[in-house]
Amino acid sequence: MIKEFKEFISKGNVMDMAVGIIIGGAFTAIVNALVEFILMPIIGIISGGKSLADMAFKVGNAAIGYGAFIQAIIDFLLIALVLFFIIKALNKAKAMTEKAEEEAPAEPEPVPADIELLTEIRDLLKKNK
Repeated sequence: MIKEFKEFISKGNVMDMAVGIIIGGAFTAIVNALVEFILMPIIGIISGGKSLADMAFKVGNAAIGYGAFIQAIIDFLLIALVLFFIIKALNKAKAMTEKAEEEAPAEPEPVPADIELLTEIRDLLKKNK
């Protein structure tokens, strides 16, 4: 059982997935910081300084915080938009790299031995004239 677990854990797919999850977590923190500390204050300025998360209305003793729901939707849309632009840029860079690789000059085909021999004979005849 330990041997099987060791084989499972050392497979490339599991390691790639682990790295992806770790990078994804770090990337999520970056995108959340962008949304929370840069984009949302700009939206706050546009909305007159009111925080969406604080908006609510009371029904009896309960407060229905519709602002927090709207804030979550805006956060989601902004995060999706940022991710869209990043993935679009990565795809464009990948396409440019693939195009450059396709356009790279191919290695010249090797000259057949008989042609090479005839070329040497020709060069020697020219030299002896």
